[in-house]
Amino acid sequence: MKAIASAILPATLTTLTVIWLLICSPALGQGSRLLATGGATTIEGVAGGGIVPMAVISGYCTREEIGATAFTSYVDTPDYSLASFGAATCWRNRFELSVARQRLEHPALSAALGVSDQSISQSIVGAKVRLAGDLLYTRLPQLSLGVQYKDNHDFFIPAAAGAIRSEDTELYLAASKVYLGAVGGYNLLVNAVARYTRANQAGLVGFGGDQNDTRQWQAEVSSGIFINRHWLLGAEYRQKPNNLSFAREDDWYTGFLAWFPNKNLSLVAAYADLGEIATLPEQDGWYLSLQGSF
Repeated sequence: MKAIASAILPATLTTLTVIWLLICSPALGQGSRLLATGGATTIEGVAGGGIVPMAVISGYCTREEIGATAFTSYVDTPDYSLASFGAATCWRNRFELSVARQRLEHPALSAALGVSDQSISQSIVGAKVRLAGDLLYTRLPQLSLGVQYKDNHDFFIPAAAGAIRSEDTELYLAASKVYLGAVGGYNLLVNAVARYTRANQAGLVGFGGDQNDTRQWQAEVSSGIFINRHWLLGAEYRQKPNNLSFAREDDWYTGFLAWFPNKNLSLVAAYADLGEIATLPEQDGWYLSLQGSF
């Protein structure tokens, strides 16, 4: 536990400090876009929900503005915990650049394998460009193309599981739209993503494997209802490839509640069902993410 705390606490405190300054500075983060139109931040650092990206560009910048976000998130299941933190910048509501760092703790898996390594770290650099459409103001959904470069820094266990690569690049195409008053007078958010990837457990167990070493298109969707302008209730689904004979890879699901009190802050709480991860079944638990915008 001391090792976990020493690895996670400094980064989390730094992110929380930035977010606290944002909360205490109401003049910041007042981009011209409407509340919640920048989404939250996924565990991989891009604008979206918790596990699925969206076509929206992070923050609240419009075509004449530049903005940025910082985030920290934590996922806890019976045998794993994942801490993520990072930042993103938006330019004129057209481009997004993001960086994220993840740390996966897996003491139960290490004990089962009889090894001393108990954590895996991964760095992610992402870029996204809005191609067409708008979340609110056009019939056409907002369409964006994204790319992510992932570098797994602790490849011992992924290699033992059969992963071939410690780093890789993946692409995704996202379409997002809010339909005003579509469900009993409430606004409906619909989001769909096609991801071209060969990542095992989003890259935390490396890339490619003995069963498959080519990128494949995977489907991801998310949807939610705005209870009011500050609260969004929804769910996500993320399809996963099966590249390793060592263990099957289940698809991921979440049910979430997102709170947008103002343009400086967003908070997402979720129940996450991640299925079997590296032979350990029933990895379901809770997820919490905090984002500051300026």
